[in-house]
Amino acid sequence: MKIEANSKALVHFNILLKDGSAADSTRVDGKPVWFIFGDGSLTDKVESKLLGSEKGETRKLDIHGSDFFGPSSPDNVHFMDINQFPVDLKLEEGSIIAFEQMGGGAIPGMVREVKGHSVKVDFNHPLADQDIIVEIEVVDIRHQE
Repeated sequence: MKIEANSKALVHFNILLKDGSAADSTRVDGKPVWFIFGDGSLTDKVESKLLGSEKGETRKLDIHGSDFFGPSSPDNVHFMDINQFPVDLKLEEGSIIAFEQMGGGAIPGMVREVKGHSVKVDFNHPLADQDIIVEIEVVDIRHQE
């Protein structure tokens, strides 16, 4: 069975920086994820590179981060008052903080700048503007009806 336009694929992925260092992996917690083709969770570029893959196959994609995580958007950069943060939290440029979302769950935000009482937080994925290597191993394939 091969991945087609109406497929659902269970995959493990490793995200590597250009220097080969690991940035993220589903293998850390041992849980592969489902990619549903055509639902918009993957960009067209990534989907097209995975079409035709078979169960057990690993594909290595040398792509720009925006092709995997979506493009960076200025709408995802917010200025927050320093008083919204716990007093004991050390706010430094480059630190990543988990922000609770309404309805549960958390979203990471990177502190880009601290100026007076203003904290600039970037909610774009930190790898969206970098060239990356994504290794995707197909664990299982199912076709949608």
